[in-house]
Amino acid sequence: MTIKEKHRAMWASGDYPALAADIVAPLGPVLVEAAGIGPGQTVLDVGAGTGNAAIPAALTGATVTASDLTPELLAAGERIAASRDAKLTWTEADAEALPFDTASFDTVISCIGVMFAPFHEAAAGELLRVTRPGGTIALLNWTPEGFIGQLFATMKPYAAPPPAGAQPPPRWGDPAHLAALFGDGVTDVRTERRTLRVDRFGTGAELRDYFKSVYGPTIAVYRTIAADPAKVAELDAAIAELAGGVREWEFLVYTATKV
Repeated sequence: MTIKEKHRAMWASGDYPALAADIVAPLGPVLVEAAGIGPGQTVLDVGAGTGNAAIPAALTGATVTASDLTPELLAAGERIAASRDAKLTWTEADAEALPFDTASFDTVISCIGVMFAPFHEAAAGELLRVTRPGGTIALLNWTPEGFIGQLFATMKPYAAPPPAGAQPPPRWGDPAHLAALFGDGVTDVRTERRTLRVDRFGTGAELRDYFKSVYGPTIAVYRTIAADPAKVAELDAAIAELAGGVREWEFLVYTATKV
C-alpha cells in the first residue's frame, strides 16, 4: 500500500464526519472570516474533508472548490452541502500534487487539513503555486503546544514509523515553520493563536474512547499496537491523563498575501 493509499484508508476509518460535526465545526467560519472570503472570489480549500471551511466559504457567495485525498469525506461533505443549500465543486486531490492550474485561485485555504500531508515543503509549494499573485493564503492548524499537538506527541512512540522525510502535522501550527515553508513567496503575514473550547467530554477516558472510535490517526496507532496489550494499556493511560481537564484546544490562524 502506498503512502497516499494509507492516508486515504486512515481518514476513511472511524467516523471523522462525526468528529467534524461534534467538535471542530466552529473552526471553518473562523478561517473564512480571517481569509476575508466573499462574493465573486474563487476559493480552493485544500484538505477540505467534509467541508468545514469550504461550505461556509460557499455560503458567502464565493466560487469554491473543495479538494481532499479521501473520497469518503468528500461524499459526506456533498451531503452536508446539499442540506445547507451550498453550491460548490468537490474534487479528489493530493495536497502535494494539486490538479489545478498555476495562479488559478484568488484565495487558498486549509482548515486542519493540509497539515496532515506528510511532506510539508511539497504541500506548501502547491499552495503557493495555485494562488494568484496578490491572492490570499489562509490556514488554520493545530499547534504543537495545544491538545491535538500533544496528542500526536503522546501517540508517536506507539505509531508505525513515518515515511522518510515526513514531518509531524502539528509543525504547521508553528509560525517559524510556516515562515520557513513559504519564505519570500508571501508578504503581509499575520498569525494569531486562538483556542477552541471543547466541553463535550466529562473525563479524559471519555475523550480517549471517543477518539479511539472516530479519529483515523488514533485508530491507526491502536491498530499498530493491537497485539501488545501492555502497550495498549500504556497508551490508554497516557491519553486519558493528557486529556483530563483539557477544555481549550489551541490552534494557529495564519494569513498571508502571495507575492
